[in-house]
Amino acid sequence: MSKQYDVVIIGAGPGGMTAALYASRSNLSVLMLDRGIYGGQMNNTAEIENYPGFKSILGPELGEKMYASSTQFGAEYTYGTVSDVIDHGAYKTVKTDEGDYEAKAVVIATGAEHRHLGVPGEDQYSGMGVSYCAVCDGAFFKDREVAVIGGGDSAVEEGIYLANLASKVTVVHRRDQLRAQKILQHRAFANDKMEFVWNAQVEEIVGDGKKIESVKYRDKETGEEKSLPAEGVFIYVGIEPMTEPFKNLGILNEAGWIETDDTTRTKVPGVFAVGDVRDKHLRQIANAVGEGGLAGQAVFDYLQELGDSEIAATEK
Repeated sequence: MSKQYDVVIIGAGPGGMTAALYASRSNLSVLMLDRGIYGGQMNNTAEIENYPGFKSILGPELGEKMYASSTQFGAEYTYGTVSDVIDHGAYKTVKTDEGDYEAKAVVIATGAEHRHLGVPGEDQYSGMGVSYCAVCDGAFFKDREVAVIGGGDSAVEEGIYLANLASKVTVVHRRDQLRAQKILQHRAFANDKMEFVWNAQVEEIVGDGKKIESVKYRDKETGEEKSLPAEGVFIYVGIEPMTEPFKNLGILNEAGWIETDDTTRTKVPGVFAVGDVRDKHLRQIANAVGEGGLAGQAVFDYLQELGDSEIAATEK
């Protein structure tokens, strides 16, 4: 038989762990599921300087603290890769490679993944100069030269942000013009600290084993290989929600993100979503935690409503 819970939380990043804290503190039976270690992308962040309460803290350390807090009221945690969630109305079946679970409510907190370039040096220097979040890591490159890879809204917005910190920001784009909104392009072109390399195909991120030194790229027009000095490389070639297992629920928009109301409820009763998996603008630890708190309370409210409806049905 499937193990039964009041709520199964899929994903144990900051949003999922906070939802577990709030739900278990309301005396609900809670299971957190994750395909890897709890903490999510915090485990890949060397240092966090923008989370209230800590002047600076290592990402994995903050993950450990959140986990201890999230499980103090009895929430369980286990590994499992979710393949499907089936809605039966009053309960849901969460199917994983480690077995099935049943719950009256489900909170989806699976996050999103940045697309990678797939070039040598990218994985090697991840967290050591390669970043996918200027707001998270830009302060580490104050008065240094950095490169931004990409030409869309995110690349240009983050390039403008980095220009407030870095000594020089070079936007490297594979095309001959940006794809970002015109207003963003205007701001970027007007910024004296920003430069642009066009028709450039990045081929390698080069370093000395400890830090980044340059970006090697090929000029697509001439075929010439060139090198751009940089101590930090910020990559913005797209971001994808991790929502494949939830397609059957009908809660995704055309781009694959989960849409919710302002209490984290989706269009399916009993299914909630928090964190980077939602269709939103800012993806940071602080607002994921806030959404997790909302979801924990929303789950409690939903189960109260569900109980009331079941009582009403038996009285008819």
